[in-house]
Amino acid sequence: MTDAIFVSLQAILALIAIYQFGFSLFGLRKKKKKEHFPPQKSFAVLVAAHNEEEVVGALMENLKQLNYPKELYDVFVICDNCTDNTAKIVREHGMNACVRVNPDLRGKGYAIEWMLKNLWSMPRQYDAVVMFDADNLAHTDFLIEMNNDLCTGAKVIQGYIDTKNPEDSWITAAYGISYWYINRLWQLSRHNLGMANFLGGTGMCFETNLLKEMGWGATSLVEDLEFTMRSASKGVYPRFNYDAKVFDEKPLTFKASSRQRLRWMQGHFTVARRYFFPLLWQSVKERSLTKFDLALYGVNVYIVLLTFLMTAVMWIDSSLLGGPHIANLYGHLPMWLSYAAIAANVFTFFVSMILEKVKFKKVYLYMLLFPIYLISWYPITFYAFFTQNNKQWSHTKHTRVVRLEEVQSKQG
Repeated sequence: MTDAIFVSLQAILALIAIYQFGFSLFGLRKKKKKEHFPPQKSFAVLVAAHNEEEVVGALMENLKQLNYPKELYDVFVICDNCTDNTAKIVREHGMNACVRVNPDLRGKGYAIEWMLKNLWSMPRQYDAVVMFDADNLAHTDFLIEMNNDLCTGAKVIQGYIDTKNPEDSWITAAYGISYWYINRLWQLSRHNLGMANFLGGTGMCFETNLLKEMGWGATSLVEDLEFTMRSASKGVYPRFNYDAKVFDEKPLTFKASSRQRLRWMQGHFTVARRYFFPLLWQSVKERSLTKFDLALYGVNVYIVLLTFLMTAVMWIDSSLLGGPHIANLYGHLPMWLSYAAIAANVFTFFVSMILEKVKFKKVYLYMLLFPIYLISWYPITFYAFFTQNNKQWSHTKHTRVVRLEEVQSKQG
């Protein structure tokens, strides 16, 4: 009985891997034809900030330089429980500093919910709301791209999340490699197929009427994934805009990265418990591949956990107990097939970097350490499973001041 369960689980994981690899192939080609519209949509640009005095000034300068009519967008910085000069710096740049003090309800999700309530009560109402983090830099055409998508009927839009500091350390390089892969072979592939994309926490755009109708309601540790699932359950699918780039600062050290990823995984477990089965059931009833795909993405944290546990059991069985005593699906397959599967998985990261024309020389050298980053997700996810009820938000300190011109010049 145990052998049958183990082999069945291995078969399911293998099918999921083949499914995801098959989808990635649709991201190899980028469609060139797009509809362009004159600027007409108005935007409230929200920036979530907690003690970001070191980096928020660079973003304020950046947002002043957007290629979009200045009368069509306003910037509101949510100074959430700040104890530094974040608000002062924002005001010095002529932007709106919205100070929030609530030590009991901490975190980006709560801050956004508070800001939206204030926004709806203001005299001026906007067509859409754009969200950035304080450490970000936005491409000068970001709002133009959001305007184009809104004019074609999109209600929720995710921009291309790039890395502004991929050469700072092997960890920032690992983040960069992961995001180039996600943008090209995950997000773009689904966009090309007309399916739903997922939100990434920054570089997001929401139609105002939709937000007013649905409410924000995303206050978990992963508010982006939570809103993705909420909107999908109502038949509103996020769209990906490949050309709307936002550059995000990544943690410099493995310790800071682990803390950030632990928070992500804790939040993912919460969202998976809440939304996986309802969304899966909807996908079956409606025969919707799009909802099935999002449900599978939502439960990915359990897939990672299951993979880790089964790998650990197999290693203990063969190395410490003199096995194998447990049936192994892969033991019945040719050895070359296992190596080919691993090689194909690693090769997709190289392919994504080539397709994205990555020119950071250090990043290619750091690829040697990239497997450590990938493997580290397993113990982080395992620990997150036992600490998933911890709802305490932890702040990732940002110190890397980079200007958009520097990022673009390094990209060639």
